[in-house]
Amino acid sequence: MKKIKNNKKKNSSTHNFGVIVEHFESKLDLVVEGNQMLDQKIETLRGDINERFQVVDQKFDAVFDELHLIRNDLKEKVSRDEFVVLEKRVLALEKKANQK
Repeated sequence: MKKIKNNKKKNSSTHNFGVIVEHFESKLDLVVEGNQMLDQKIETLRGDINERFQVVDQKFDAVFDELHLIRNDLKEKVSRDEFVVLEKRVLALEKKANQK
């Protein structure tokens, strides 16, 4: 009689443990599936970010090229100080020309 009760208890315990393991495995499968979905989303996001950075890099290159052209144009122009000096010289020359 004891053997039957012990066997039933063991079978019951084993069965309960099996159910718990199956439940745990099903939950673990959900975690793995969620992790795979997150990996896919991260890869998609990484691709989108790389595309945007390429566009931004192209725009920065264009801006730097324009900035270089503007800087060269500004180097060819006279500064405000030089303009004032030239203006005074022209006034002085005009006075001399008007006196003669």
